[in-house]
Amino acid sequence: MEQILQQADFSKYPDGLIPAVVQDARTKNVLMLGFMSRESLEQTVSSKLVTFYSRSRKALWTKGETSGNVLHLQNIRIDCDADTLLVQVHPAGPVCHTGTDTCFAEENIDASDSVWFLSYLQSVIQQRKDTPTSSSYTAKLFDKGMNTIAQKVGEEAVELIIEAKDEDNRDLFLGEAADLLYHVIVLLIQKGCTLQDVMEVLKDRHR
Repeated sequence: MEQILQQADFSKYPDGLIPAVVQDARTKNVLMLGFMSRESLEQTVSSKLVTFYSRSRKALWTKGETSGNVLHLQNIRIDCDADTLLVQVHPAGPVCHTGTDTCFAEENIDASDSVWFLSYLQSVIQQRKDTPTSSSYTAKLFDKGMNTIAQKVGEEAVELIIEAKDEDNRDLFLGEAADLLYHVIVLLIQKGCTLQDVMEVLKDRHR
């Protein structure tokens, strides 16, 4: 992505701002359109949180800095004329200020796409770590640190095993499996890792 900083041609526009089409990295849906200055692009690359330039406020603004619905940067591509950006992200919530998933009033969450939902859930958990609130169970877990998080993973694993031995309680078993998966994602983030990192290990083993 550092190469994008060198390629982007801001001189093509009188105001020095380049259009940035924001796309969900998983669903490929277009979420919104913003504009970036060279400074906002640099901040986006360095912070991994999408930052635009506001024409009305004449200042940089990080998407979601007030609502918490930040855009976690996955990748940036540039078009053939080097004057338009495609910013691929993992959104931490609704993108539009009206509360809709996209600024085009389209739904972005596909409940049937389990892999995408895990990625979305991971983004939400990351956001709880980055911008904690007192009412968030997830934020409280991160605040208590590694020992507590690791202990919770162990507890949930034991509870899953117990439910697995009861053949008459499918719903309870699935509930414990969901609890374990959630806490494993929390542990991954606490360790500075992601589900994608685990997937790469599995892909290597498969090969």
